[in-house]
Amino acid sequence: MSAWQAIILGLIQGLTEFLPVSSSGHLELGKAAFGLKDLDLTFSILVHGATALSTIVVFWQDIVGLLRGLFDSRSSGSRQYILFIVLSMLPAGLVAFTLRDTLEATFVGQPSRVGGMLVLTGLILWVSQRFPKRDLPLGVPKVLAIGLAQAFAILPGISRSGSTIGTAIALGVSRAEAARFSFLMALPVILGATALEMKDLLDAPAVHSGLSSELLLPYIAGSIAAFVSGVIACKWMVRLVQNTSLNGFAIYCIVLGGVAFFAL
Repeated sequence: MSAWQAIILGLIQGLTEFLPVSSSGHLELGKAAFGLKDLDLTFSILVHGATALSTIVVFWQDIVGLLRGLFDSRSSGSRQYILFIVLSMLPAGLVAFTLRDTLEATFVGQPSRVGGMLVLTGLILWVSQRFPKRDLPLGVPKVLAIGLAQAFAILPGISRSGSTIGTAIALGVSRAEAARFSFLMALPVILGATALEMKDLLDAPAVHSGLSSELLLPYIAGSIAAFVSGVIACKWMVRLVQNTSLNGFAIYCIVLGGVAFFAL
């Protein structure tokens, strides 16, 4: 993997982690376009870590406020919100620890299957925009439903942000809160995925782990690209969800998924 390939893949990771178009699906298509059979674990860990850092940078005030409220007896709202985030993680955690290897074996290196899931992402986005705007509060049933949508997004080609935001909007959550909760609930999931990849890296033989001084520049370049593009995409997506329709992303996913399904 060259430095310019790492930069492009880092940009893909950072942009598509927050835009409703599936980062895992786009990375699979990017790998296919570059003729790369797989991304080494070190690079994957670094770009995921950079994406998590971009989330922290964008939502640092919300995160600090929630953590302060956790230890403030007068701030029951913060503790409830943290509980909602924890509940939303349960379905994704269950899927990750039971089906992760099977799903990866099914989709990795199979761009046509990823394309089919991208089409499904587009349909999810399109349907979610048909629901009227409402401003209902989050609650345990809604949070669990959004968590199930996040678990479903472990499939490459299914957008995590698209499925969770779409589900929240369909359940009557305001667009602003749908975006905020989607990205805050993503942070522990991204960190968890990075931890799983770190475990795989530590378990892998050194010759296969991607630990090479020759790849230092691509690692750095890809990580910076993922972080910068992640910050931009996260801020942009929050504004888009609040102020505009996501139909454009739906059409994009359907078209790109269709091309991948029939051409790759």
